[in-house]
Amino acid sequence: MATESSEGEEETKLMGGNSQLVVDTDLREMAKNAAWSVSSCKPGNGVSSLRDDNYETYWQSDGAQPHLVNIQFQKKVKLQLVALYVDFNLDESYTPSKVSIRAGDGFHNLKEIKTVEFVKPTGWMYVPLSGNDPRETFVNTFMLQIGILSNHLNGRDTHVRQIKVYGPQPNPIPHQPFQFTSTEFITYSTLR
Repeated sequence: MATESSEGEEETKLMGGNSQLVVDTDLREMAKNAAWSVSSCKPGNGVSSLRDDNYETYWQSDGAQPHLVNIQFQKKVKLQLVALYVDFNLDESYTPSKVSIRAGDGFHNLKEIKTVEFVKPTGWMYVPLSGNDPRETFVNTFMLQIGILSNHLNGRDTHVRQIKVYGPQPNPIPHQPFQFTSTEFITYSTLR
């Protein structure tokens, strides 16, 4: 169920979750080379816990809401999907219930592009960054900010176990408008 909020961004309710991370083969993980920061954290539960591919570790915030995860890229990148691993069964009141995703060139001009509500999530929760227009399949940005606006059971601090950010695969042939997949097409794709 999707509803339009007053600011114009799309608000969505997501339930359930997947225990295994499953993404399309035409997407790649983009945040490996990004600079990550968080608004606050308990000692030993910082950014490294979000990126270690271990579902037993987690980032735990330590402060007032909203809790923020900032992902900054060296150059403008195309982003298509954000995947968060959260577990209501283990974390209960620490589990995020309302998440905001913002994009921009830096902290000074972030614009909210998605607001998502999670209903007792357990596993990978997928937040596509595409808009209502079918031509808007990705967001072109220098910075992505994930804000935890509220938690289940009115919890104060939050636990997020993993975050992955995906964008489209680059075209294997530079300056080529089409992405040919067969060897024969690639062989005859340029003129000599």
